[in-house]
Amino acid sequence: MTIMLLDQIVAETLSPISTVRNNAEKILAESTKQPGFLLQLLQLIDNVAFPDAVRQGAAVFYKNTVKTAWDESKEPEERKGIVISQQDRSMIKTNLVELMCTVPPQIQSQISEAISIIAEVDYPEKWDGLLPNLIGKFSSNDDNVVNGVLMTADSIFRRFRHVQRSDELYRVIIYTLNQIQDPLMKLFVHTGTLTDALVNDPARLKPKMESLRLVASILYSLVFQDLPEFYEDNMGALMGILANYLKYNNPLLVDDSEDDEPGPIDKLQAGIIDILKLFVERDEEPFQPFLKEFTTLVWNLLISKTTLPKHDQLVVASMKFLNILIGRQIYRDLFKDSATLQQIVANIVIPNMTIRDSDEENFEDNPQEYIMTELEGSDNESRRRGSRELLSAMCRQFEGETTSICSEHITKMLTDFGADSDKWVAKDTAISLMLGIVIRKQSSHGVSELNHNVNLMEFFSNHIFSELQDKNQSSRPMVKAASLNFICTFRNQFSPQQFIELLPLLMFNLSSPFVVVHSLAANTIEQILRNKKQDGSGAQRDKIAQADIQPYLQNLFEGLFHIVDNAVLNENEYVMKCIMTTMDKAGENIIPVTNIVFEKLSASLERVCKNPRNPGFNHNLFESIAILVKSICSKDVSQISQLEQMLFPPFQNILQMDILEFTPYVFQILAQLLEYRPTDAGLGEAYTSLFAPLLTASLWEKNGNVPGLTRLIQAYLKKAAPFVVTNNHLVPILGIFQKLNASKSSEGSAFNLLSSLVQYVPRESTAQYMNTIFTLIMTRLQGTKSNLYPIRFNQFLALYSGLYGGQALVDGLDAVQPNITMVILVQVWLPKVQGCASNKVQAKSQVIGLTKILCDLSAKLLGGPDGQKVFAQVILAITSILASPTFSKESKELPDEAHVVYDATFSQLKYAQQIPDDPFEAVADPVEYFVGSLNALSSSHPGVVIPLIQQALSGGDPKLATIFQTMCQSKGVNLI
Repeated sequence: MTIMLLDQIVAETLSPISTVRNNAEKILAESTKQPGFLLQLLQLIDNVAFPDAVRQGAAVFYKNTVKTAWDESKEPEERKGIVISQQDRSMIKTNLVELMCTVPPQIQSQISEAISIIAEVDYPEKWDGLLPNLIGKFSSNDDNVVNGVLMTADSIFRRFRHVQRSDELYRVIIYTLNQIQDPLMKLFVHTGTLTDALVNDPARLKPKMESLRLVASILYSLVFQDLPEFYEDNMGALMGILANYLKYNNPLLVDDSEDDEPGPIDKLQAGIIDILKLFVERDEEPFQPFLKEFTTLVWNLLISKTTLPKHDQLVVASMKFLNILIGRQIYRDLFKDSATLQQIVANIVIPNMTIRDSDEENFEDNPQEYIMTELEGSDNESRRRGSRELLSAMCRQFEGETTSICSEHITKMLTDFGADSDKWVAKDTAISLMLGIVIRKQSSHGVSELNHNVNLMEFFSNHIFSELQDKNQSSRPMVKAASLNFICTFRNQFSPQQFIELLPLLMFNLSSPFVVVHSLAANTIEQILRNKKQDGSGAQRDKIAQADIQPYLQNLFEGLFHIVDNAVLNENEYVMKCIMTTMDKAGENIIPVTNIVFEKLSASLERVCKNPRNPGFNHNLFESIAILVKSICSKDVSQISQLEQMLFPPFQNILQMDILEFTPYVFQILAQLLEYRPTDAGLGEAYTSLFAPLLTASLWEKNGNVPGLTRLIQAYLKKAAPFVVTNNHLVPILGIFQKLNASKSSEGSAFNLLSSLVQYVPRESTAQYMNTIFTLIMTRLQGTKSNLYPIRFNQFLALYSGLYGGQALVDGLDAVQPNITMVILVQVWLPKVQGCASNKVQAKSQVIGLTKILCDLSAKLLGGPDGQKVFAQVILAITSILASPTFSKESKELPDEAHVVYDATFSQLKYAQQIPDDPFEAVADPVEYFVGSLNALSSSHPGVVIPLIQQALSGGDPKLATIFQTMCQSKGVNLI
């Protein structure tokens, strides 16, 4: 491909015409399989003769290709056949930093990201020239170049954060420090000098401030794990630089017209405070001499900042710094004076807890963001939550004083509100203050420990309950939202009777015109319905019984579906989750209103099909449909035909429209329906006509479809194996197995499919294909890097041996390679046997499969010392399984290791989970089966088996011999 042709093809990938664009993307994808293509792509990116849009498109494609294929430890399937030769790799790494420094900023960011992706794999062992190249650009006079390399270094070194310490990690950090710490410090100082010289030139000053911010971010990564000796030796100089920038102020860098976006000074200062937090948390002693000065500096910053959102990042970081100090016993003396505590509450906590104009705007215009940031918690920390956390830290150290101070403020605020209801902001702040001082311990399940100096229920009765009784929904909606959040937060502290009394008030707020209010009402109801309490035996039980909710079901559904039916409102995941939980709580009581509920769900499904926007809402919608199926079919299977008639039309529409977000859900619910369907009812016309299209290759190309499709094919095999065989569908299914088996991301589905084939399809129908199947598995076993693949293979071996016998397994494996079975047994199966038995069904399968190996191969195993050694190992393995706690655990599927990318990811529906199926249901007691089989074997080989059992159990856990003896005695078995 010439460079001109490559330019044309990349340009076509930007075309608005889908056929042109798709064709060009296909050509580029094929080209990546040719050596040298990435180098040619870099030539195009570097050539100023081509349009910037084309160069940027090429840069994006280059970055994505590197992301997919640079890591050679990935399996070929994951690298999509892309070839990057060692020569190409070397050339790319030699020239990439230089290229990044010469391209425009929008292209530079793509190349910088590509460097970071490569560095994650190759740095430092395979790219020892990277850091010298980057450091060499520190002296450039071009700010774009300096910031480009700093941005790249910052991205690379972020890997040092939030990871477990290890010798390998420290080795890389030390290598990095030895090269960069001195030049980075010099750059910090030099850039600061230039900043001082450019104080009146904002255009040139801004990129220098960005350089300082990036240096601070890099420094944060370098000191994250430990304070390096270099920085400890230069602590005075470093602290001096950081202190100067915390004092720094330049009106020319402050944009008074900007309310939301942080300015360059705020960004730098927030980064510096992050470093200070690390020093306080990790390396107190070297930082001790500077602590008082920095505490004062941070304090002054905090009280000097306005309430505008552009200062939020800096304010929250500052509060977290104080939070750490106040929460530590070692710093107690800094804050113990009552006057200091008063100042913190009055000058920091309350101002940052108080509702702002921007909060009111967010409440009405961005309700989802308001809920996430202010109430739920998110990556974007809020001032209000930061203030509450600061209060909690104060209460941990100074509970009495802090409670007293805040109680005075709360009383005054509530008095002000009582005198003038327009002062609702005061009441909202009082509620927030109460949350800050009451909560001692909290988790996702609610508050578990309280500050007993505060009467929580008195506050609730006087100020929360009365607020929710207000019938004017236009009045104080933000206070109503705070009141609802109060109830949800303290749900563990309410009695079942209080919940029942609250329910009508919560349901009334479902009709609020404010999205935040009705969302929080739904969320609170949902959390209450799921709230648990311990019974006398210590078991967790629902606080609200099914009978308690029954009288409210109709009104509750009406309130919830009134919101869902409103096409003007965005899909509300809190409301749909409440519908889901209410349906689950109702159980079979949902049956009388099935048609109405389904009509509402179906209408909602039809709407979201046109434009799927909210994944949380969509997931809860399909969970609700799955609950409908489960509730009805588990109670009355005769209703299944009615459900199928209701569900098939919308589901067929989704499959015909190929809505990627929804097809995985559809496959799961179709499988759920089919699993409930009585075997003697046959498949029916709808399922019969659907089967062949399910085997279409394009469906299986989408990774998100695979688990659900596999589950659906398994359901067909279970319910209608003769239909599959007689209609010649077996070969296409085996082709699907071959495809799934080749990829780490789908190997679990491959074995699920294969297990159902051998379990439900007559052996004579699959016999001719088993040699190919075993060959495919063993070939993959030799080359796979998957930790789970051997476990899945072993689970299949146990199933096969248990169903068909140990000799059949030997015949199948040894037909691929003579005498391979014993090798697999000793080197693959037995070493991982505990991992193959992570629940009761799997453990039972292992016991039966291995027992059949012992019995069916007894002549070979007992006929010589090598075989007897294997016999003993198998005895030890089976006894270990039966003695393990996992033997009584319920089913739990192995997770897929590989992350699904690009396609819609698969989301398991909780309420459509596969009905557990025991392939050895006829064996009621695995212990009896095992010792009974040994008894028969011992009788036919008197004096041979017992010494081998004693040898096996003497070499392991001493308890195993006792457990084995107990098992024999309990079953009345006396080996001879």
